Amino acid sequence: MDITIYHNPDCGTSRNTLALIRNAGVEPTVIEYLKTPPTRTVLKDMISKAGLTVRDAIRQKGTPYADLGLGDPTLTDDDLLEAMLEHPILINRPFVVTPWGVRLSRPSEVVLEVLPLPQKGPFHKEDGELLIDTEGNRLA
Repeated sequence: MDITIYHNPDCGTSRNTLALIRNAGVEPTVIEYLKTPPTRTVLKDMISKAGLTVRDAIRQKGTPYADLGLGDPTLTDDDLLEAMLEHPILINRPFVVTPWGVRLSRPSEVVLEVLPLPQKGPFHKEDGELLIDTEGNRLA
């Protein structure tokens, strides 16, 4: 099974998404995108396949977004992509690439849209919310 997650281990949403993939019995390729950012081509392709705009894929909170003036509506997609490549913390996460599609998995359960494999057991998010019951059925 060829599944890739662009992961930030310091992000609870990213950790929950990775755990949901593993709960389906899959060990994905994990790319810590802050250490190994995607290429421009890969990033642009993921954004497009996820049905997002480049602006939708930029993370604002906890990033240099405001300091870099990225809210300026005259900036082009190429300008924004360049900023994301120079400052990978600007790439929203986690992006998940599967044979069934690409998603920015925010919230983490969005990954289930492109992971139609059965969950192997119950799943609680880090905050304690039960997302998958003991029969592997989605609750939320």
